[in-house]
Amino acid sequence: MTADTKNRWSERYQKLAINARDDRLRRFYQQGVIAVDTPLAAVPFVALDFETTGLDAGIDEIISIGLVPFDLNRIRLRESRYWLLKPKRELTESSVPFHGITHSQLDDAPDLNQILDAVLDEIAGRIVVVHYRYIEREFFDAAVKRRLGEGICFPVVDTMEQEAMLYRRGIVSRVKRLTGFKPESIRLGDSRLRYNLPHYGQHHALTDAVATAELLQAQIRHRYSDTTPISDLWI
Repeated sequence: MTADTKNRWSERYQKLAINARDDRLRRFYQQGVIAVDTPLAAVPFVALDFETTGLDAGIDEIISIGLVPFDLNRIRLRESRYWLLKPKRELTESSVPFHGITHSQLDDAPDLNQILDAVLDEIAGRIVVVHYRYIEREFFDAAVKRRLGEGICFPVVDTMEQEAMLYRRGIVSRVKRLTGFKPESIRLGDSRLRYNLPHYGQHHALTDAVATAELLQAQIRHRYSDTTPISDLWI
């Protein structure tokens, strides 16, 4: 995404609000997005994490959502939300051990369409923070599109991208690869270790959302300042 595209989220939201056919999406876009020069200290963040039936947003489904609002100083655990969702396709035997969610847990779970209002209310007006945007942003867009006939678009801060900029790009990382060094892991748990953050169990959507919020707080304290504009981080 180019710098110009990154800095035009407000304009995009205005157009999306006009063109949205579903009232829920229209209300979401009408909430708007913060200004590009908003300092990080003033940004209302919300960490978002999904567990899914697989890795292909075109065919796989979201089966749990965890989110937690936060800012640079505080993670609002009392305002966190967690949902189990019933997928349109059956869980595969290989995916159950990965996320620990079983068929019986999802028997009475709602479809995403039934809780979409609540999810949109939680992220509206906030900057979504994820660890690997190609899961949360693409799966959410695909799932909404299957149900409403139109997708959803929003800016994110990607904590994995922040780690990739340091450990997967640039001349130092290229030299390491050429000399046989294994690249640094930028998985959520391994990234947290570099900032001396505690170990949490992984592949639970709410736990991972909290872990992602803490990771971004640490990344900002190590690399940015309270006055850094959000446009330096969002994608």
